[in-house]
Amino acid sequence: MEPMYTGSYQVAKDDYTSAGHASADIKRQLKQIGVSGDVLRRVAVASYEVELNLVIHSLGGELTLNVYPDCVQLVSSDVGPGIPDLNMAMKEGYSTASEMARSMGFGAGMGLPNMKRNADDFNIESTVGVGTTITMGFHLR
Repeated sequence: MEPMYTGSYQVAKDDYTSAGHASADIKRQLKQIGVSGDVLRRVAVASYEVELNLVIHSLGGELTLNVYPDCVQLVSSDVGPGIPDLNMAMKEGYSTASEMARSMGFGAGMGLPNMKRNADDFNIESTVGVGTTITMGFHLR
């Protein structure tokens, strides 16, 4: 099925000045489409977390928004170091963020757990030395 709306956002490594712009635009687009407040809030949280993960942990990537009649889908694909231990990465408080990220208040180790908690469907695939793809689905009720 073809999406009713698609948006794509390039996110650069260490671009803290633009961090949050993609997720703010995603929220704006979904609000214009008429997505309910509950779904809008959950997508906003998850999209911000995944966007920050692209800035902090990857070598750059792309965040894609697809809106279907029954769901909103977010896909984050990056070029990067990959995640060596997905089980650890999914634990609240576990972080591999740099000192620079931590000094700016990021890297608390809540990104992946917050994404999973807010999405109705969550899938992560990562290959060390290649990159990570995170797909999240949010059901429109």
